Amino acid sequence: MARIRLQNISKRFPRHTAIAELDIDVADGEFFVLLGPTGAGKTTALRIIAGLEKPTTGDVMIGDMEATSWGPAERDVALVLQQYSLYPRLTVRENLSFPLRSRVRNMSEPDIEKRVEYASKTLRIEHLLERKTDRLSGGEMQRVSIGRAIVREPRAFLMDEPLSALDAKLRESLRTELKNLQMRLGATFIFVTHDQVEAMTMGDRIGVLNKGRLIQVGTPREVYSNPRNTFVASFVGSPAINLLPGQLNGSAVVVTPDTFELPMQGNAGVDAGPYTFGVRPEDVLVDSGAPVEARVHDIENHGIEKILTLRVGDTLLRATVPAKVKVAVEEAVRFSWRPEKVMLFDSATGLNLAHKAA
Repeated sequence: MARIRLQNISKRFPRHTAIAELDIDVADGEFFVLLGPTGAGKTTALRIIAGLEKPTTGDVMIGDMEATSWGPAERDVALVLQQYSLYPRLTVRENLSFPLRSRVRNMSEPDIEKRVEYASKTLRIEHLLERKTDRLSGGEMQRVSIGRAIVREPRAFLMDEPLSALDAKLRESLRTELKNLQMRLGATFIFVTHDQVEAMTMGDRIGVLNKGRLIQVGTPREVYSNPRNTFVASFVGSPAINLLPGQLNGSAVVVTPDTFELPMQGNAGVDAGPYTFGVRPEDVLVDSGAPVEARVHDIENHGIEKILTLRVGDTLLRATVPAKVKVAVEEAVRFSWRPEKVMLFDSATGLNLAHKAA
């Protein structure tokens, strides 16, 4: 396994810059997630690590070696794609053993069989070994695709949205399996996704990309609770954070004078003035004795909880409440929030003032 570093990597195409000055340091044995919207540069970064793209500037380090000029085979990393890249006329056993039969590896049949047996047992696909891959389900094909990577015993696993084509229940199951697999192998995983749930549940650390630039790197908890700016705050978290324009007046947040004013903490030394205030829906408290009145604009029932959209004048914000709470659209309710959880963002730059000071 190996530590992987991207040092000041940029990749420019004729009509656009895909990546700009990207610095990433992935520790040996770490599950690192690159998270961002479509077009953020995630796949380009992964292809540069794999050797399928050459950076315009910057260096790729694998282990302690500068690997920018190495070809894909020399890098010894395994790339798992959204498309399964299997041979439909071959059995699962033949697909798993195929990468090991090259002249370069020159492996004996007993060694090949040992690796195939280990991979199939690890992924629980032993019962599928003699089946043709065109007769497998999507989840089974993705397991085989991952198995083809495992048998190679690569320095690192690179995964480009491998779960995005699967249905929701299967994605949830394979998220757990992939994380457990990485922990059992002690392997370095770099996982690309636009799905923040995948990032939050699987990653040891997350790197958030936007428009080719790395915005923030941190643990899931750090990125969620202390986002660097409004982009990260709104992209990470479901339901999305409430971002409210308003005025800071001492320790009070004034969204709408008289009708929507609530306290906040942690703003010592911050000048009064216009800001953007962020508060997560789980930190909005619906209670009959709360100071602000709102109308229920919408209700989403998620089984164990409800997500309410509240309306105060022209302002909308979301709150999560237990499923047992009985409420109806257009009903009047009262709410407050946890003052210590309110985030303060610069209105012009979007930067989190607390993060900037940290």
